[in-house]
Amino acid sequence: MAILKQEGDKLVYRFDGETLMIEPWGRDGLRVRAAKVSRIDEAQDWALLERPAHGAVSIACDGQLGQIENGNIRCKVGQYGRLTFYNAGGEKLLEERWRKKEDYNDHSPLGIDAREFRPIPGGDMHLTLRFESDREERIFGMGQYQDPFFNFKGCTLELAQRNSQATVPFALSSKGYGFLWNNPAVGRATFGMNYTEWVAESTRQMDYLIIAGDKPSDIVERLADATGKVPMMPEYGMGFWQCKLRYRTQEELLEVAREYKRRGLPLDVIVVDFFHWPMQGSWRFDPDYFPDPAAMVEELNQMGIELMVSVWPTVDQNCENYNEMLENGYLVHTDRGVRTNMQYLGNQVFMDPTNPGTRQFVWSKAKQNYFDKGVKIFWLDEAEPEYSAYDYDNYRYYAGPDLQVGNIYPCAYAKTFYDGMIASGVEAPMNLLRCAWAGIQRYGAIVWSGDIQSDFNALRTQIPIGLNMGLCGIPWWTTDIGGFTGGDPSDPEFRECLVRWFQFGCFSPVFRLHGYRKPFTMDYKEAQNGGGSFGTGGPNEVWSYGEDNYEILKEYLFLRERLRPYIRELMRQAHEKGTPVIRPLFYEFPQDEAAWGEEDSYLFGERLLVAPVTQMGARERRVYLPKDSKWTCAWTGQVYEGGQTITAAAPLERIPLFLRDGATLPIQG
Repeated sequence: MAILKQEGDKLVYRFDGETLMIEPWGRDGLRVRAAKVSRIDEAQDWALLERPAHGAVSIACDGQLGQIENGNIRCKVGQYGRLTFYNAGGEKLLEERWRKKEDYNDHSPLGIDAREFRPIPGGDMHLTLRFESDREERIFGMGQYQDPFFNFKGCTLELAQRNSQATVPFALSSKGYGFLWNNPAVGRATFGMNYTEWVAESTRQMDYLIIAGDKPSDIVERLADATGKVPMMPEYGMGFWQCKLRYRTQEELLEVAREYKRRGLPLDVIVVDFFHWPMQGSWRFDPDYFPDPAAMVEELNQMGIELMVSVWPTVDQNCENYNEMLENGYLVHTDRGVRTNMQYLGNQVFMDPTNPGTRQFVWSKAKQNYFDKGVKIFWLDEAEPEYSAYDYDNYRYYAGPDLQVGNIYPCAYAKTFYDGMIASGVEAPMNLLRCAWAGIQRYGAIVWSGDIQSDFNALRTQIPIGLNMGLCGIPWWTTDIGGFTGGDPSDPEFRECLVRWFQFGCFSPVFRLHGYRKPFTMDYKEAQNGGGSFGTGGPNEVWSYGEDNYEILKEYLFLRERLRPYIRELMRQAHEKGTPVIRPLFYEFPQDEAAWGEEDSYLFGERLLVAPVTQMGARERRVYLPKDSKWTCAWTGQVYEGGQTITAAAPLERIPLFLRDGATLPIQG
């Protein structure tokens, strides 16, 4: 016979070797954990911080049936531990999907359990969790997937990290709830029309958080309470960042910075990309190409510019640190075959940041060779990590098998540098990563969308990606302006794409120009090691795209500067409440049904609607203006009533912008 009872402020169900535990978690949230033929591990929190404070909790049970209520959410426990979630108004939010003969609600012969634990040889479990589906529901969030969808209803998503794919398993529903799959295992999520399914290929227990809210903003703020908030962004993060693949020498980089200053252009950050090192895993400048890093940083700082340096987690097998890291267990293990995780100008193994010893070792090298020379920002590339073969079943970490814990890698990588920088006196660390998992924002992580193509199709896809990342509690997000792969600065079509992307970048949380531009060159006259062993892309500075376009790009550089007080306010909101910097229209207008369908325009903060141009040759575009507000064109001053779709002029030099309810922002210089 099943047993359901109250244990403190938790409701616990036990039957046939399964233990199910439901407890309040912050405001309006319930955390649900279950294990089969084992005890629940209450010490493992994964994405979650210590339990946030909650309000009054109501629990009732009779030994078989019961319910638990925390603020705006209520869970009923039915026969066989069947869970159904409601909001305070009694509206059903989510219901487990059972198909059992014994279940009086269904009496179905399918024999399907909502919580299905299938043993894997060796003792762990393959977990499937199923819920009933609502056809009209819309699903947002889930991280970063290079698909042309904002609403994921009807989609299946791989829960695994890849270059340009970041799994952040938080689903925000139009029905008024948020669902965090608090499990870093490789798996999948399916938001089908017939049912919703979450799968972990290997795990020890089920763990999720469900939050109810009257508005999307309520849910996102509760998520931030549970998983953490970003630090306050440093002032130098809010302006313009110059980057390309790659500045090969100290003098080359300094000359670009000097040229920005000669032209009177604002520049906050300039970047040293990869292969500035003697070998992967040395975590230091190659003295042949960067002879005096401290002097380089000092000159940049005198110009008001910070230096960001690329760091890879790869350790070449011929590197000076390889043997010590191997001896101490600081490298990713390979269960089968040769101990090589990646082949990129050599044979490499990834460092294992889930090991606390690894984190201390790597930071000690980065501190000595970068931080102590004045570097304040790190570009933590390859954060998935980018295995040459994504054979997740073949890798093993200190924290467990890749199949079971692999999605946590980018968080552990970010924590390596965050903890080191905090210990070294940095109040608000800020580093750039190519991947993410839930909770990474609390480690000062800016996430960018990876090595995407340099075309309009990729540009269109980045808009819903950025919005979904913000809804997952990750407000610091950006792209490579112009895309990463390809793009010829002399090609008129790419120049237009670059201009339109630059305009979008101006109204992104981080304004960063990067790319591997044509022509690609390899100078074998230099030594074929260290920085000389890899080539570089073509020019990628704002003056590289023709004089007419330079004038347009320059205008947006100064526009970003004029908006700095407003951006500072948005970053303060992100820090204090977890509020996204870029927001879907429905975030501010949840009662406007039409706003839920808009996916190629967004709000930059609460006062500015941005409508990027994402079609080659387009000189106008449709824009939906949410109802219950008045909207003023930032360029012409024309006022529009909300609740209508207009055709906005979009000459090449203009991105359509609309100010909400008489807001004043310094758009025009």
